Amino acid sequence: MSLPSPVPGLVISYSYPWAREHGQGAEEGRKTRPCAIVAARQVMEGHEVVTVVPVTHSPPADPADAVEIPPALKAHLGLDEMPSWIVVTETNDFLWPGPNLVPLPRTRPSRFDYGMLPPRFFAHVRDKILKAHLQRKLNRVPRSD
Repeated sequence: MSLPSPVPGLVISYSYPWAREHGQGAEEGRKTRPCAIVAARQVMEGHEVVTVVPVTHSPPADPADAVEIPPALKAHLGLDEMPSWIVVTETNDFLWPGPNLVPLPRTRPSRFDYGMLPPRFFAHVRDKILKAHLQRKLNRVPRSD
C-alpha cells in the first residue's frame, strides 16, 4: 500500500460528507466518491491539510456550481461512463491522509488515487472555486479526523 503525495489536481477515493449532511450533524460521508485535491498546505513538518471537492453524477441545479468532466477525461481516470460533475461550491478540509481516504476497489496493491486532472482543466476548476468563494457561495466542511 503506497499513499500518493497530496498534490493539487490529484483525484482520490474519499468518504465525502456533503455540507448539508455535515450541517445536520453527520461526521462521515454516506459513500466513498472520487474527489479532486484543490489545495494542500503544510501545517507542521510531516502534516498537511488537504482541501478536496467532490465528484457527483447529479447535475447541478445551477450550472455555475459545477464543472462537467469530459468523457475522455473520465475514461483516462478510470471512472464510469455516466456524466459527472466536479462541484465547485463546497469543499472538505482534512489532515492528510486521514481515515476517510479509501482504497480503490479491486486494486492490488491498494491504490487511493485515480490519477491527475490535466493542468488546464484543473486551472478551470480552481478558478470556478475561487469565484464561488468571492461570491460567498463556497461551503467549507472542516473534518475533525
